[in-house]
Amino acid sequence: MRAVGFSENLPITSENALLDIELPEPEAKGRDLLVEIKAVSVNPVDTKQRRLQPVEAGQYRILGFDAAGVVRAVGPDVKLFKPGDEVFYAGAVNRPGTNAELHLVDERIVGKKPSSLSFEEAAALPLTAITAYETLFHRMKVQDKVASAWNAVLVIGGAGGVGSIAIQLLRELTDATVIGTGSRPETQDWIRTLGAHHVLDHSKPLAKQIAGMAIGNPAFVFSTTETSDHINDILEMIAPQGRLGLIDDPKEPIDIRQFKRKALSIHWETMFVRPVFQTADMIEQYKLLNHVSELVDAGKIRTTLSDVIGPINAANLKKAHARIESGTTRGKLVLSGF
Repeated sequence: MRAVGFSENLPITSENALLDIELPEPEAKGRDLLVEIKAVSVNPVDTKQRRLQPVEAGQYRILGFDAAGVVRAVGPDVKLFKPGDEVFYAGAVNRPGTNAELHLVDERIVGKKPSSLSFEEAAALPLTAITAYETLFHRMKVQDKVASAWNAVLVIGGAGGVGSIAIQLLRELTDATVIGTGSRPETQDWIRTLGAHHVLDHSKPLAKQIAGMAIGNPAFVFSTTETSDHINDILEMIAPQGRLGLIDDPKEPIDIRQFKRKALSIHWETMFVRPVFQTADMIEQYKLLNHVSELVDAGKIRTTLSDVIGPINAANLKKAHARIESGTTRGKLVLSGF
């Protein structure tokens, strides 16, 4: 089968940063589905792994997490899907990725593809939807209000992939005031179209902007990017007993002793925890993806697809990685078919 992989950690400008390769077809065992990949999207984790993850000499690492496709075969222990089912999912960081014609994935982290979406539109959703959903509802528990706080969620980086779906989930599933941040007119407009009640500029001090609204201190802050740059503002503006969720790797150490004065809680999300550690609640990803699928088909939330680059090959994936690394993307970049 055709696939795209890398054998050494190289800058994306290198000719060999990503390579078209041929691999044997995998076989479904246990609770695995064998999925024929129809579309994939590209995330910051793809570029991070390409740059940093070591590869054994003479071997290739296949990247790719987000995918939409059709179940071709199932393992003997599969209970939730059958051949021919259309699915979408985000895979696991410790297994070969989705940048291949055929892919193995545990059924417990797979959802039914929204019937109202194309494969390309569906492929834009899983990783960011899982990350946003788990952060907001499983980690931060925004459904449980904070006493004496403004029932508001500030989403820092509201125009990115995770921020884009988080804003929609918050508007649909909570009664919280939703505040998104963006630093450019086009990203701020995007955030408004997603349903944010207020839009702030994260290139300027956020605490001052929140204070200027004269409404109160938000109960929740969901920082999707550049947390270390915003930490002082977060500490100043978040309500006592508030909750901070983050998904990035802060470039500067954060002294958690600063959180004691307000009795703040910190919730660090990585959506690969359940599949990597085979947790007892791993099936929660199946459940939440199906919930997202239902919301999409009911017209309650929409795909965050921003651009379809072309077929899945090394040249197009290099273009996508370069755009992700530029830090200026809005929504999700998708590649379609081989």
